[in-house]
Amino acid sequence: MAIVSSSINQSDSLDSRGKSRLVDPKFLKEDCKPIKEDSLRPKTLNEFVGQSELKEVLAISVKAALYRKEALDHVLLYGPPGLGKTTMALVLAQELGVKCRITSAPALERPRDIVGLLMDLRSKELLFVDEIHRLTNSAEELLYPALEDFRLDLTIGKGTTSKTRAIELPRFTLVGATTRPAAISSPLRDRFGITQRFGFYNLKDLQEIVKRSARFLELSMIDDASLEIARRCRGTPRIANRLLRRVRDFATVKCNKKLIDIDLVDESLKLHCVDERGLDQFDRRLLSLLASHGGGPVGLDTLAAALGEEPATLESVVEPFLLQIGFLQRTPRGRILTLQGQEHIECH
Repeated sequence: MAIVSSSINQSDSLDSRGKSRLVDPKFLKEDCKPIKEDSLRPKTLNEFVGQSELKEVLAISVKAALYRKEALDHVLLYGPPGLGKTTMALVLAQELGVKCRITSAPALERPRDIVGLLMDLRSKELLFVDEIHRLTNSAEELLYPALEDFRLDLTIGKGTTSKTRAIELPRFTLVGATTRPAAISSPLRDRFGITQRFGFYNLKDLQEIVKRSARFLELSMIDDASLEIARRCRGTPRIANRLLRRVRDFATVKCNKKLIDIDLVDESLKLHCVDERGLDQFDRRLLSLLASHGGGPVGLDTLAAALGEEPATLESVVEPFLLQIGFLQRTPRGRILTLQGQEHIECH
């Protein structure tokens, strides 16, 4: 059974006014509360909705590892936030019948942090490292022999009296997750035997996720209502579940309805300024800013300064969905507002 032994470093993502964005694909505090909603996570590959090609690759690797009674090869999962990379690590552990120890690269700043984790691993266990592209050089150097030869090379002492001591490790599986695969060093990336990309989910899969979550939350919902939430969740299951919880709150307090319909969903999400394409006020501000500059091109740093946001956050969190739906283009000279994006702004 998969067991989380240490928590990921999670913090609310804020807009320029210090307010959490409902459609932010990164973790918010409510996404990790130890309440009934924890059951929304799928436990097995069969329960995991979407990402069919990725699941098939991993299912074959899991079955092969079980057949040979070996540890699963090291796995690198990459893609935008909120698509299920952490969940998939827990699913893999469940399928393999081993523990999954979870941490994040920023928590492994000192060599002794990663040494302690590696020394505590048991045979065939999974070690999940989120944001693996943020590992320090010293942490990476410790990982190289651990991943390739299942050995820790520790230097004892300093200067001419220093000695290197090799410590054997049990065969384990590292599952790394990142939103920025290009930021991972080549030596580290080459040590992963399985590399898989998470893409945005299609409407059918998202609706199935919403309906499944509604069942776990004991909500009655018509198909049109679940489809409307799926349309507004930006192709991201984490956002779909978050929107569903807000609709549930609205239904409980404002309407006292037992059956959630499309009108209730629309009224609830309008209150949170989430439009029919899943854009919130921050997205519309970005598009409006481009429109005010004649549609662009506008440089990333200029946009970030005007919006009060970090350039890296715009590039890795805000822009991917706008690019996906064709509202934004990236060019060497900057960002350009597309005709579709212009039409959306004019309607709102």
